[in-house]
Amino acid sequence: MDIFTTFDVSASALKAQRIRLNTISSNLANVETTSTPEGGPYKKKSVYFQTKPISFKEELDQSIQGVEVAKIVEDNGEPKRIYDPSHPDAGEDGYVAMPNISVIKEMVDMMSATRSYEANTTVIKSAKRMALKALEIGR
Repeated sequence: MDIFTTFDVSASALKAQRIRLNTISSNLANVETTSTPEGGPYKKKSVYFQTKPISFKEELDQSIQGVEVAKIVEDNGEPKRIYDPSHPDAGEDGYVAMPNISVIKEMVDMMSATRSYEANTTVIKSAKRMALKALEIGR
């Protein structure tokens, strides 16, 4: 594996984690959204990753792979029902359908994605330093 492959693998992980962070942010921003254009409360979205070959050579070799977002899936679970008859979206029974989003779980996922992003940034910085040191050897 050469130094450029290291950059490619880490860059693919950075892109995937950026999409994950954006999805988590969307979930947190809509934690109280009770009506959407599709109807009903906002549905939590989850990101799923899969491996991907970095280049044609790695496609043949299958030893070095990056990561990419395979899909973003909406949660089809039942929304939380909260009794609030004064809410404008309350049904005749006084219950409001709220998104089934756990703020604590989303924050833990955000911290995990942030740590992964930082780790891949550190890998790129380390690879860059090693490449610069290798160039200094030739002087």
